[in-house]
Amino acid sequence: MNARRIVTGHDSSGRSQVVSAGPLPGGEGFRHSPGFAAALIWRTDPRPLLAAQPADPTQAVHSVLPAVGGTSAMLVTFPPQGQPLPVDFDPQAAAAELCERLPGLGERFEAEHPGFHRTDSIDYGVLLDGEISLQLDEGDSTLLRPGDVVVQVGTRHAWRNTGNTPARMLFVMVGATR
Repeated sequence: MNARRIVTGHDSSGRSQVVSAGPLPGGEGFRHSPGFAAALIWRTDPRPLLAAQPADPTQAVHSVLPAVGGTSAMLVTFPPQGQPLPVDFDPQAAAAELCERLPGLGERFEAEHPGFHRTDSIDYGVLLDGEISLQLDEGDSTLLRPGDVVVQVGTRHAWRNTGNTPARMLFVMVGATR
């Protein structure tokens, strides 16, 4: 994914400063799903604090999904759907890796309808690179191009990259009550 995460805060005099900068933790591609990458950028509780030196909330996360009123930001790369799978592709290992790397979200994917999932959140998705289709119930599909923004209001959906290049999306999820 090669993205950097820069986090700001304040010094002891209250002046703004960069408190950490470096590669986006967890941004490396998935081992069992070639070309797919997903990294939790940041997460807030329902009542976030503006700490001078914020601790990394992405460490030891029990769920990438936010609590009601909390937020999660993720950067996701979807490989082209036509990309051939390795000969030794193991769907069970891919599902286990998804659940391990994206706890709380990985378990929401439907085994009988690959890629489909639903979360109790309002999601803002911005397509940064490539093209991708948003799939909804009954086969409804909408093609997104770079700069397009999707507001998901707790709907069941899947993402399909039918293009020839990776598609990269930024998601901000706000935990909601259904």
